[in-house]
Amino acid sequence: MAVSQVASQTSSRVFCLNGDFAGVSSSAKGRIISSVSCRGGAPSSLSSPLTVSNSRRSKGGRKSDLRPRVQVPRRAGVTIEAVIGVEKKVDGGAGSKGDEAPPVKQPGVEAAQVPSMDVDSVTEAELKENGFRSTRRTKLVCTIGPASCAPEQLEALAMGGMNVARLNMCHGTREWHTQVIRNVRSLNSEKGYSVAIMMDTEGSEIHMGDFNGAPSVKAEDGEEWIFTVRKLDSLPERTTVVNYDGFAEDVKIGDELLVDGGMVRFEVIEKIGPDVKCKCTDPGLLLPRANLTFWREGRLVRERNAMLPTISSKDWIDIDFGIAEGVDFIAISFVKTSEVIKHLKSYINARAPNGSIGVFAKIESSDSLKNLEDIIRVSDGAMVARGDLGAQIPLEQVPSVQQGIVNVCRELNKPVIVASQLLESMIEYPTPTRAEVADVSEAVRQRADALMLSGESAMGLFPEKALSVLRTVSLRMEEWCRENKAHASDRLPELSSALHDRISENICNSASQMANRLGVDAIFVYTRRGYMASLLSRSRPDCPIFAFTDTQAVRQRLNLQWGLIPFRLDLSGDMESNLRRTFALLKARGMMKKGDLIVAVSDISTSDVMQSIQVRRIP
Repeated sequence: MAVSQVASQTSSRVFCLNGDFAGVSSSAKGRIISSVSCRGGAPSSLSSPLTVSNSRRSKGGRKSDLRPRVQVPRRAGVTIEAVIGVEKKVDGGAGSKGDEAPPVKQPGVEAAQVPSMDVDSVTEAELKENGFRSTRRTKLVCTIGPASCAPEQLEALAMGGMNVARLNMCHGTREWHTQVIRNVRSLNSEKGYSVAIMMDTEGSEIHMGDFNGAPSVKAEDGEEWIFTVRKLDSLPERTTVVNYDGFAEDVKIGDELLVDGGMVRFEVIEKIGPDVKCKCTDPGLLLPRANLTFWREGRLVRERNAMLPTISSKDWIDIDFGIAEGVDFIAISFVKTSEVIKHLKSYINARAPNGSIGVFAKIESSDSLKNLEDIIRVSDGAMVARGDLGAQIPLEQVPSVQQGIVNVCRELNKPVIVASQLLESMIEYPTPTRAEVADVSEAVRQRADALMLSGESAMGLFPEKALSVLRTVSLRMEEWCRENKAHASDRLPELSSALHDRISENICNSASQMANRLGVDAIFVYTRRGYMASLLSRSRPDCPIFAFTDTQAVRQRLNLQWGLIPFRLDLSGDMESNLRRTFALLKARGMMKKGDLIVAVSDISTSDVMQSIQVRRIP
């Protein structure tokens, strides 16, 4: 888009963007540094606009003027260069004093009753202590278990940076899950945290049972174990129950059994009625209700798995529980097709208020990969469950498949969690392996929205240390990416062909580019549904994104997306009013100071201007 200098009668210089845009110079006292109007359509490309707005029809139904217009500022002595976004003083000039307009008097915020604002206390402390660039962009999910379910343990994880608490419905009783949810909610309301809750369904794939209440059992090399389909009240030593009635019938002598994605391996050596005798060939820890697959002549035997429903009868009971408890996310295991997600979302929307529960598809089977794009398109997000996925595809394909899933999710504007075995050694040891640190760094470099701890936080000996490793490695890798501009050439495909969605998308892309070029401290987005906040997150700008919404459910869901710092704030239809209140509240709490530079984006307005961007200095 070409930029041409327009002569004016004053000493100011104004720049006009050829097309449907008009440049406007700085207002009094440097409040609005510059603005560019977009009338009747979306900007196709903006090199560095300083304010963009999309104007709709007027109240009387008459279309807005589509002709490019240039406004000459009344205040002399200021020039805005739209290409690089720099404000300059111009020396003297005829009439510079006489033509200067009196400053516009803004209503004092102090005189009005300033509403409250909710923000995560950990983020607030980080901003006060270390500034904007110190905030972590990659979100952290912790699986809650015996090692982390007590109120003081949950608070330690929240203090360490946990954004989402995950409940694995494979383990624990209904009473236990209810108490954990109560503890997390109390933590949020009483201590000022903003931890979202994710419920992860068990799925109907073949898995083992419990071990008489033990959290884990060690299988040693060469030991003989019995896998049975009998329902036993008490298990003999080295015996486990399999939930699939046809298991003993389907397996053959010589088959290889993989437990929990290959963490432990057995070879079938004998079949005795409903029992299958196996020999341990790769020792390790057996966890209750671990997933079980079997291979024959180097191929996965999956015919029986394909016949099982994605959502079991137990899963539906758990889903009803999650809806009743108002969890923020439900993750569905072993999703094979998009129809399962559509059916579940329809079920939730009929029962949950405002459809406020996000549905995540767990990508952990070869069937999921065949229908990947269709599944992600209808989901609210995805989880790369690498453990089970690695048991169904060759190991050497897991890294490239992970990268592909992350890319598809970002292209389709869906948050993605990289999970399973990130810091597996920290279940038993206080320090991770260097290979595990490299694995975490790679997931951050791929720009996944979130990283997840499983056994490390649920049953490990060092849950807080494991979370600390994720946090520090994420911070360092994000800093490295910004320093080396590792993603400066990222190009994302257009999401929608609908004009209104294209306008939102282009505005958010332009706001992110502008923020990077101007080096602003933060991007502010005012949104009720969270859509524009997610578009900004998709663009992955260098600065943090402050997402202001007036709904607690939306705030909780935004807490999982890359780079977003969600606030709950009562919003009005007037953007200027929202900005004034936000500035006052952030300054009062010491989170921002006078002179900080921000880009502000909004899709909330009762006026003709429906969407807008502004560049502002904190007054």
